[in-house]
Amino acid sequence: MLVRKFKLGALIFLILCIVVVCIVVVCLVVLNTSDSKKTAGTDSQNNEKGIVYAASKDINDMNPHLYTGSMPAQALVYESLVENTEDGIKPLLAESWDISKDGKTYTFHLRKDVKFHDGEPFNAEAVKKNIDAVQANAEKHSWIKLSTKIVDCKVIDEYTVELVLSEAYYPTLVELSMTRPYVFISPKDFINGQTKDGVRGYHGTGAYVLTEHKVDEYATFKANENYWDGVPKVKKITSKVLPAGETTFLALQKGEVNFAFTDDRGADSLDVEAMNQLVDSSDYQLIRSAPMNTKIIVANSSKADNPVHEKAVREAIWYAIDRKTISNDILSGTETVANTLFSRNVNYADVNLKKRNYDLNKAKEILQKAGWTSEDSNDVRTRDGEKLAVKLYYDSSSSSQKTQAEFIQSSLKEIGVQLQIIGEESTSIANRRSTGDYDLLFNQTWGLAYDPQSTISAFTSPSSYLHATKGIEKVDELYKKIDDVMLSMNEKTRKSLYADILKIVHDEAVFIPISNGSVTVIAPKNLKGITFKQTQFELPFEKMYFK
Repeated sequence: MLVRKFKLGALIFLILCIVVVCIVVVCLVVLNTSDSKKTAGTDSQNNEKGIVYAASKDINDMNPHLYTGSMPAQALVYESLVENTEDGIKPLLAESWDISKDGKTYTFHLRKDVKFHDGEPFNAEAVKKNIDAVQANAEKHSWIKLSTKIVDCKVIDEYTVELVLSEAYYPTLVELSMTRPYVFISPKDFINGQTKDGVRGYHGTGAYVLTEHKVDEYATFKANENYWDGVPKVKKITSKVLPAGETTFLALQKGEVNFAFTDDRGADSLDVEAMNQLVDSSDYQLIRSAPMNTKIIVANSSKADNPVHEKAVREAIWYAIDRKTISNDILSGTETVANTLFSRNVNYADVNLKKRNYDLNKAKEILQKAGWTSEDSNDVRTRDGEKLAVKLYYDSSSSSQKTQAEFIQSSLKEIGVQLQIIGEESTSIANRRSTGDYDLLFNQTWGLAYDPQSTISAFTSPSSYLHATKGIEKVDELYKKIDDVMLSMNEKTRKSLYADILKIVHDEAVFIPISNGSVTVIAPKNLKGITFKQTQFELPFEKMYFK
């Protein structure tokens, strides 16, 4: 009997213990959930607190008609007449437009429900004042062809404006859609009717208003409560200046910032391991855009005293570069292999071109056939006593370019090419590109929104790629087709011309593609509506929301 009572008592005690443990566990779960909610906040609280993104540099001068300001920040504040989308040009501040038969006059019909952040009306007068201000500083904007074509901007009535060009120029709408300079700031911000020498304030028509700026620390943008396209759900965007790498990573871990993206070097400055660690924590998500640009090696076809003047040498170099290893190992999968100058998602670039995969034997065969021979597989090839030796210039501030250059140097040695790699500041590289003082150098296409027209226009520009193209066999045909495509008003003709242009430079191997770069975003797991624009320099924050 005593044993039974003991067993019963022990059983009751055990049950009580289990009950107590369960109660404690439930309490802890409730407390943790409460703390989690307290930390994470409700959707409404998160939208009010907003997005704090890491930026490696200050927003700088936000004058939209100059070029020192942060483009993602400017895109929050200012807008253009039209928007470039995956489906083509769409209305923005202009509801519609007409183009004259000769392609020289564009008539824009403006929205009637738009005001600048300072309350000034957005109308035809404001459009004219802004475009005239940009054109008054034409030399500054000569890189954009449209600036050389505009003859006049006329006010037809309060909400109709006419843009007159010297000749037809098909990329007009594309170039009007860019982040700058053809965007609009309140005329009250002008100084003496101009913007070229500075502005008094930064009042645009965009979804966000710049409300606070502490240089080299942060800038705060609050939702425009009178925004013509509806008030954004995320009420505040903050750009916080942080050193790249470990500092940005720790700030994301601690919640001091909750967003990083490629353009301001936040996401790019985090190595793949750091990005994966953030994603594995279940607090963050990683999203990549479609290809935005192409990293390339530019070959100087006009340098007659150098082997890269020869198509066979350029083509052999192309075959000798293992782009897959560069993409997977050196770039850790953050960029994809590029086989052509433009990825297929670029307008007019979906063209079938000869594929040159990594093939050392093919590279050796091409060089041998061209008369570049060697006695031993480890020797530098020669022809008529001349060594097959070339120089490759890279940006000394880019560790990635240096590693790629070293890898390519090793690869070319295997086919008998002596490659000297030289690191210099980016300004020096740009100067070499414009003067033609180079054999090979790293560069990249202008990217979505600007391409293909901007990169292709640069084929004939002394400050850009003239030296890459002017030594090729079909140079006259190439330049004629470039002139024709910019003037063509017929879509079918334009596609055909672009296909011919891309085939010529591809066959000549003057632009050796390496990888396609994308915009990378690290964001909170509960942030929705993350999409990309047809540009690597803007993100549509106004479409994002916490849920």
